[in-house]
Amino acid sequence: MINLTDLEKKINSELTTKIKNTEIKHNQLYIEIEREDLIDVTLFLKTNNDCKFRQLIDITTVDYPENIQRFKMVYLFLSHEFNQRIIMTYLINENEVVPSLTSIFPAANWMEREVFDMYGVNFKDHPDLRRILTDYGFEGHPLRKDFPLTGHTEVRYSEDEKKVISEPVKLEQNYRNFDYESPWEGTKYIKEQTDNNDKKN
Repeated sequence: MINLTDLEKKINSELTTKIKNTEIKHNQLYIEIEREDLIDVTLFLKTNNDCKFRQLIDITTVDYPENIQRFKMVYLFLSHEFNQRIIMTYLINENEVVPSLTSIFPAANWMEREVFDMYGVNFKDHPDLRRILTDYGFEGHPLRKDFPLTGHTEVRYSEDEKKVISEPVKLEQNYRNFDYESPWEGTKYIKEQTDNNDKKN
């Protein structure tokens, strides 16, 4: 069985121009690449006899809205045969289109749909790129850092229309004003009302 240090050397020697950086942390190998090398590097990791990373565990994204290359794409691979993991990353701009891995790992289908839904990253040659977690007509991408915590719209049942309707979020102002006094002491406005009632009596 090849150890992580030897694996790192092999990957760097075989894929010299396609690897930006490698590092061993937490008993896992971290690889940085460029977007255009994704397919070549993935095929090497899956098919090379010293690698055999034949399971795609997950695809996710990290959002850095302050950066020009806003998103960091993250791919997690597992080699059952060698009991090793690789985490592969690369940076992309907000509107960049990413190659799909569905032709190499069919499991990438739903993972890429989730990244598309939550972050708005588009995948080239994906067979069915639709939202997977949010509803039809949903606006925005919930895991982007600039997505409002309350969302843009809310869904509720309307007694007047006798159906479920979607409408812009409206938060009542009294729900935004909090007092942080102990509930055992009672809040100021209740105390004032009680005092006023006592004076009247």
